[in-house]
Amino acid sequence: MFPYALTFLGLDGTGPTPTPTPTPTPSGGPGACRVSVTVSAWNTGLTENIAITNTGSSPINGWSLAFTLPDGQTITSGWNATYGLTSGQVTAKNVSYNSAIAPNASVSIGFQATHTGNTGEPTSFTLNDAACAIA
Repeated sequence: MFPYALTFLGLDGTGPTPTPTPTPTPSGGPGACRVSVTVSAWNTGLTENIAITNTGSSPINGWSLAFTLPDGQTITSGWNATYGLTSGQVTAKNVSYNSAIAPNASVSIGFQATHTGNTGEPTSFTLNDAACAIA
């Protein structure tokens, strides 16, 4: 009877393995975003319009979009976001009037930049540290 009790109570190492508690995901869930980009370039300048879409089922309240500008591009001004750093790894953060993105809704931001011949667009984006699909 004693060996059965040990097995039943899991004290002999053969009992059930506890189920780990799931870790909550950030608002909007991982990868719950899509970004589309339109670049209009001329001589040594360009504008870039970015649409951020919440593809998740929860609203996003407060957002930060991170991306890397191609070499030779430097932001000179922007709209609908505040921009940290103007070249290299850039972070665009919401402003007061566009901090929430409802499910299936989009926010449009953009910037004007100078370039030294490279008019490409960023190749990846993360929204609140979650990778976004690119449309």
